[in-house]
Amino acid sequence: MPDPAPPPRESRPPGTFKLGTIAGSDVLVSSSWFVIAGLIAYMYAPVVERTQPGLGVWKYVAGLSFAVILYGSILLHEASHAIVARRFGFQVRSITLHFLGGMTSIEGESRTPRQEFWIAVVGPLTSIAVGGAAVGLWFVTPDGLLRVAVYGLATANLLVGVLNLVPGLPLDGGRVLKSLVWRATGNVHRGTVAAGWGGRVTAGAVLLWPLLQKQIFGRPPDVFDFLISLLIAVFLWSGATAAIASGRLRSRLPDLRARDLARRTLAVPDDLPLSEAVRRAQDAHAGSIVTVTSSGRPIGVVNEAALLATPADRRPWVAVSTVARTLDEGLSLPVAINGEDLVLAINRNPSAEYVLVEDDGSVFGVLSTADVDRAFRQ
Repeated sequence: MPDPAPPPRESRPPGTFKLGTIAGSDVLVSSSWFVIAGLIAYMYAPVVERTQPGLGVWKYVAGLSFAVILYGSILLHEASHAIVARRFGFQVRSITLHFLGGMTSIEGESRTPRQEFWIAVVGPLTSIAVGGAAVGLWFVTPDGLLRVAVYGLATANLLVGVLNLVPGLPLDGGRVLKSLVWRATGNVHRGTVAAGWGGRVTAGAVLLWPLLQKQIFGRPPDVFDFLISLLIAVFLWSGATAAIASGRLRSRLPDLRARDLARRTLAVPDDLPLSEAVRRAQDAHAGSIVTVTSSGRPIGVVNEAALLATPADRRPWVAVSTVARTLDEGLSLPVAINGEDLVLAINRNPSAEYVLVEDDGSVFGVLSTADVDRAFRQ
């Protein structure tokens, strides 16, 4: 499948800086990255000092260099997501490096479990491959700072690759679990909820990790260990909770049918006096009025607020078109639309009301966004 055309560029999120492009997508760096880069440089400086004493302030520069190399491998991880997503026909707007790693912004949702699986699993596999290559380099790299950097690169990438395969959202392994449950049940929303619960369990395990650290590694945890565990656990728990809520809400989408939610509508010529249009609507017990051309093509929807604001003594002298909103592109929808397609259509062209039309172009009724929202929440 050929790569899709690159999406139109949008303004960058606040607090980010553009480094360039990769796989047709902007590479952004969050301002929070500088915090973690400085922290890595500070923590890595004693290792540099032990390996090559006497560097003075340059030991922090060496630590910062390692942070850049480490995040370069994270960029490869995220770029692999982007490349596979584009191969499946999705647009990828950006890759962002931030405090806890990276994020690839992919437009749209996977259409099949196979797409979900491969877009998710390629990231951890890339990290494991980079880690494996670094392990190989370690055996042929002479002692010194370079060997220390290669060791750190190998350890970090293998750790990132393996931990990202943990089956819980928002980790890549959570998306892998989602794809497997989706494939087994045929229901993507069940997959999302299952992977979300996996993420919650993972968050709890991360929170307890410092307490197990001494038993496993023989090193008692310090304040920094508890702080990092808390930050990661909060990140995982919030992402998992959002995924569960999204899965449950979106499972209701198939029940949203535009035809069932439509209000009875009266179609009238746009030059009809407003008073006559109101009289006809009352006789027909219609909840809305649509203006149409002589051929029956809908061109406008009467705005209820504008109608009520027009004094009764003026209504015989003004055309119904004066209180009708013109039907711009996207405000006329097929009556057969339902579920996720309906929600996406509303999000693309926000409005209070939409005209529903039959296949032959005739007016079926009017769909109110408030009615859709009410049905969705019920």
